[in-house]
Amino acid sequence: MGASLSNLTEGINGAAMGPGLGDIPESCVACVFEYLTPPEICNLARLNRAFRGAASSDFVWEKKLPSNYKDLLDLMPPERYQNLSKKDIFALLSRPIPFDDGNKEVWLDRVTGRVCMAISAKGMAITGIDDRRYWNWVSTEESRFQIVAYLQQIWWFEVDGAVKFPLPADIYTLSFRLHLGRFSKRLGRRVSSFEHTHGWDIKPVKFELSTADGQVASCECCLDDTQQDYEYGNLKRGCWVEYKVGEFIVSNSEPATEVRFSMKQIDCTHSKGGLCVDSVFIIPTDLKERKRKGVLK
Repeated sequence: MGASLSNLTEGINGAAMGPGLGDIPESCVACVFEYLTPPEICNLARLNRAFRGAASSDFVWEKKLPSNYKDLLDLMPPERYQNLSKKDIFALLSRPIPFDDGNKEVWLDRVTGRVCMAISAKGMAITGIDDRRYWNWVSTEESRFQIVAYLQQIWWFEVDGAVKFPLPADIYTLSFRLHLGRFSKRLGRRVSSFEHTHGWDIKPVKFELSTADGQVASCECCLDDTQQDYEYGNLKRGCWVEYKVGEFIVSNSEPATEVRFSMKQIDCTHSKGGLCVDSVFIIPTDLKERKRKGVLK
């Protein structure tokens, strides 16, 4: 690509051929950058001075930021973002911003600039969490929050949570991130133990979400497919799985969107255990699908 671009500005023997990329006005380049993604803009900034100047323009990056980006900045001390360019603000907001005592995080997707959110198990109400006969907190690098809740055994399984935040207009998907079995490292290798894993194949777990404006969604799913073990292998054991609860629509960032969510299996005829609860994700729906298919990295 570099050779092709250089040919636009040089002749066969190095003689000038007339106007080239270096002659395009910076304002024109900035207009083109409106239609490109942030990674594409950063790559093109290396071509020449005009492209580099346009790639730093507040005019360009203002359009890459969500309409409510100032709500995200309000979660940080002012000295972190005062006097920053719009480009630097985008870079700052692309990193996780903790709030609610560090139990929730919000950030911008680096490619689309859309708002994503995660809620830690620490930020949820978990029945029996303070009784170590049932639950334990486990530190791990496999969680963005560095900690997960591990269930040894319980009869009444219920996890509830809520978040209120001025999400920008979009369609969002809410999902729980769970792991069957307890994992650890031995001799540098990741291993999973299913000593306590039981009861998830008997009856399904019910997932629910609701919003303050009356939207609701629910689904049921058996977390353990033991009948598939012999023929296909159980793909749910020993790995993190995101269970989609449903979708909800935000029409405007004001007033702030309030979402409540839960998962429960409260049939006390049998116990269940051996489950790690990490977090809940709220991600723009089509963005989540594109990442799942490998379109976005």
